[in-house]
Amino acid sequence: MTHFPEFSARETVKKVKSGQLSATESLETSLKRIREADNKIHAFLTVMESKARIQAEDIDHRARRGELLGRLAGVTVAVKDNMSTRGVPTTCSSRMLEGYVPQYDATVVERLRKEDAIIVGKTNMDEFAMGTTTESSHFGPTKNPWNLDYVSGGSSGGSAAAVAAGEVGVALGSDTGGSVRCPASFCSVVGLKPTYGLVSRYGLIAYANSLDQIGPIARDIGDCALLLDAVAGHDPLDSTSSPDPVRNHLESLEEPVDGLRVGVPEEFFGEGVDPRVSREVSKAIMRLEDEGVTTSKISLPSLRYSLAAYYVLAMSEASSNLARYDGLRYGFSHPQPKDDWESYYSRNRRAGFGAEVRRRIILGTYALSAGYYDRYYLKALQIRSLLRNDFEKAFKTCDVLVGPTMPVIPLKLGERIDDPLALYMCDILTVPANLVGCPAISVPCSMVNHLPVGVQVFAPFFREDLLLRIGRVVAQPLEGGLAV
Repeated sequence: MTHFPEFSARETVKKVKSGQLSATESLETSLKRIREADNKIHAFLTVMESKARIQAEDIDHRARRGELLGRLAGVTVAVKDNMSTRGVPTTCSSRMLEGYVPQYDATVVERLRKEDAIIVGKTNMDEFAMGTTTESSHFGPTKNPWNLDYVSGGSSGGSAAAVAAGEVGVALGSDTGGSVRCPASFCSVVGLKPTYGLVSRYGLIAYANSLDQIGPIARDIGDCALLLDAVAGHDPLDSTSSPDPVRNHLESLEEPVDGLRVGVPEEFFGEGVDPRVSREVSKAIMRLEDEGVTTSKISLPSLRYSLAAYYVLAMSEASSNLARYDGLRYGFSHPQPKDDWESYYSRNRRAGFGAEVRRRIILGTYALSAGYYDRYYLKALQIRSLLRNDFEKAFKTCDVLVGPTMPVIPLKLGERIDDPLALYMCDILTVPANLVGCPAISVPCSMVNHLPVGVQVFAPFFREDLLLRIGRVVAQPLEGGLAV
């Protein structure tokens, strides 16, 4: 089978603006593909068919009148289900928020509408974005479009699978420790985690505030740049949003890469990394050298501590953020008669949250508790500073850093569901970007046993243009062979 839709997002925009294609035709192609494929991969939780048709008809009406259309005119977009959408359920794939309908749009959703994108629906994810496989979703896992026996990655698995299967042109995910890049790697699409503060987090239901960032997922580098340009920029509603002007990433794509310096951290090819992954990524790095890029091996000594530091910080922030969901003020309320407050509170949270979310809340609460705060939380903050220093030092001699996105090829469904520590190890190569706050991208590299392998590129703060330029050279788009 081949990829759908027929046109890239950039081509769709050109055709809609020139009158060669209507927004309604673009939408109907997407809806047809969803009907064909989504009962097999389960990428969507909600398909906004009627609302999307109204959007498409409005775009076509304005196009006929000769009005200026936005930069995403007619492009179909999927939005991860932890971003608020006015009048549309937003569940974070959790029983705790089942039936919750926000009264406002997240800033990124507003910007999509402003740029005349057609928002098709909300995608499946790991519950409250806590996971690497989308198997912790209360509504069931999303399957990999390349092989239905394998996971799509997580936590933005639904968004990546929807793009890979051609159900939509582009999608938005969120990345706390690799949740855009992991499923992008596993599904053979492009996924970018922007610099912390480049894209507004207003309306994103928080997992870990100091780590979360919304990012684009697309079939190719150009579409990724287009979507990033549409949603990036300062937002007064987000106090962490950067006020700096935003580059035009799409225009910068064609700049040459020769003369750029690429660092290859030796720790990214060490223990725990599948030799087959290392081999394919090494081939990709050789392609960079063929384009005149200088590569050199470097070391990031504190990287060995990054995974432990990440999980202490992420779980601590999660325990605080999710405290509001008690069944009294917010969230699922147990139908059993109310008794004393403590028992009712505990019963609500046990019934409303899945096992993985409960595990992380408990660990985070423990790390923040009296007597352990200094030992765990403060120590993790110190390691975060050391890691940031290592990256700053590396970027003084290198323009970007390159390595594998994931240490393994996609996992089989259920393969590590009962072994959380082994599953957490899958994040070892992606969490450094979130701890540091720098941008990182995953691009398709090759296949191992007909399962995708991704290359990851890191850049200094607000140099997404470098990520995209290097990604354009190293990416090897994989056409055909989908299971749906």
